[in-house]
Amino acid sequence: MAPKNQARDNREARERLRLYQARQGLHERQRRRRVRDNVVGGIVLVVVAALATGSQLAFAGAQGSGKASASASATATPTPSATAGNTGDVPSKSIAKGSTWTGTLTLNKDVRLGIELDGQKAPQAASVEIKLIQEQFYNGTTCHRLADSTSLQFLQCGSANGDGTGDAGFQYGPLENVPSDGDYAKGTIAIARSSSPYSQSTQFFIVTGDTTLDGSTGGYTVVGKVTSGLSDLVSEITSKGISDPGSDGTGEPKVKTTITGATIEREQ
Repeated sequence: MAPKNQARDNREARERLRLYQARQGLHERQRRRRVRDNVVGGIVLVVVAALATGSQLAFAGAQGSGKASASASATATPTPSATAGNTGDVPSKSIAKGSTWTGTLTLNKDVRLGIELDGQKAPQAASVEIKLIQEQFYNGTTCHRLADSTSLQFLQCGSANGDGTGDAGFQYGPLENVPSDGDYAKGTIAIARSSSPYSQSTQFFIVTGDTTLDGSTGGYTVVGKVTSGLSDLVSEITSKGISDPGSDGTGEPKVKTTITGATIEREQ
């Protein structure tokens, strides 16, 4: 991307995040100050972890691959109390109401995915995703990371800054509905995170081919699945390859991918 376009995208990302935070009242300064006072020692640990991982998909990798670990992590802005519990104004898990929610996720205007969120097995994560979609947080954000190896295939989306960093002013846990065997089936939608189980925020990843992720760090919350359109995602975007892969084999998709629309509603 040319510097001019990058600067524009950065401005749009900052404005989108500012508007979202204004709507939701996410700046609870007094609360954050109390949290920071209680976990000063945790700040260094979280910052070091963030520098070491580089992105929120940095902790899970293909088991037994013998290669640098690629993971389903999302590097949200380091939060001092990421190891101590939720931070910021996390949407209530009652939103999902133990129900199934269905909707759409549109990429690049013409790749339309049918999605289903599981409010029974992952009530907290489903509630967060529902709220973010309802508030149009994802509109205009990019899918910044692609993995396309034999046992590691996913597309990661939802970064507030479009590069794997940033959040919506909150981070949450606990992990929910994590596969006990570390196998994430094709079509799975799961929540990206960094080292702490309470570092989930806005980023998620769509599994485009059967994927095995190392469960030694706790695994990843499975919030739902793609019910239609996955073949279009593969043919139009992920099959085109990765630009400048990193040491773990993942990188920005060659086809620049933007979320251009998202809908969600509760099944009756």
